[in-house]
Amino acid sequence: MSLTEITDWLLAQVPVYGPWLLGLTTFLSCLAIPVPSSLMMIASGAFVSSGDLDLITVTSAAFGGAVLGDQVGFILGRKAERLLPRPGTKRGALIEKALAALRKRGSVTVFLSRWLFSALGPWVNLAAGLSGYAHRRFTMADVAGEAVWVTSYVGLGIAFGANLDAAADLAGNALGLMAAGAAAFGFGWWLWHAAKRAPKA
Repeated sequence: MSLTEITDWLLAQVPVYGPWLLGLTTFLSCLAIPVPSSLMMIASGAFVSSGDLDLITVTSAAFGGAVLGDQVGFILGRKAERLLPRPGTKRGALIEKALAALRKRGSVTVFLSRWLFSALGPWVNLAAGLSGYAHRRFTMADVAGEAVWVTSYVGLGIAFGANLDAAADLAGNALGLMAAGAAAFGFGWWLWHAAKRAPKA
């Protein structure tokens, strides 16, 4: 079964299993398991719009699953270092990248990796646990970031109703623009600091 077929099957189960399936999907996605969690939230929002699902139940399930998945990832990083990807591998490189980001930006990295750079999220969870990052600080940034992720995608589903393709395209374009803007801002910030440190002629 292809990834597209799995996605179509999962979307077809949303009106049947609703919040339970959504919570499981967001949980798994935060452990780096490739499931269409964002699309599932958009679909669930569409069913909220049609009156088939309840908004509070949907958002609670998606949010709870995501936070629980992040917490499991953090604990795995803290307790099971030997199970983490080895250095030199692609996943090992992601861990190293996450560690470097945590050392520089801390809570901001955790917050942004929940929704803006979500592909890095599961690796930030592991890296935070591995690095000895404070659990309370991690949790506060995690909860805030997941709240943005869940409300954004469920909200798109409510706004666009059954037009899932348009909602998914808008989400992808918006996140791409925000990521590009964040990168441009970061580069400008680096240039400004570099200019301040440069010796004057």
